[in-house]
Amino acid sequence: MEWHCLATPPCRRDFSVSPLVLKENEKVTVIFETEDDEVKITGDVGETVLDVAQKNNIDLEGACEGSLACSTCHVVVNKDFFHKIPPPLEEEVDMLDLAYGLEETSRLGCQICLTKELEGVRLKLPKNYFSNK
Repeated sequence: MEWHCLATPPCRRDFSVSPLVLKENEKVTVIFETEDDEVKITGDVGETVLDVAQKNNIDLEGACEGSLACSTCHVVVNKDFFHKIPPPLEEEVDMLDLAYGLEETSRLGCQICLTKELEGVRLKLPKNYFSNK
């Protein structure tokens, strides 16, 4: 497998559903925002936003299990943190074109690798077009 991630450590799982194993003990606080609430959780450096969300019962689907084949893990990154994330691959941009509620700082959670620089990152979960929430 070839890594294309510009972040350190590399954590993107480009076109793969196999988990990436990293030996990191550092924790990062991530704040997920919905229309009604916000949830503060911690994840390990090296994990993806999708992985952290799913481990903590955050409603972030990830139908393709992080293989860059859908846009169901779409999040909107707070502008203060957006520049700290490596630019998206062309495949991510293509999937984002399918996302509902696309914004200037939209990204796919499966492609955001947690790093120490993302401590306290705020991620808005767009209202799902197909849900009755």
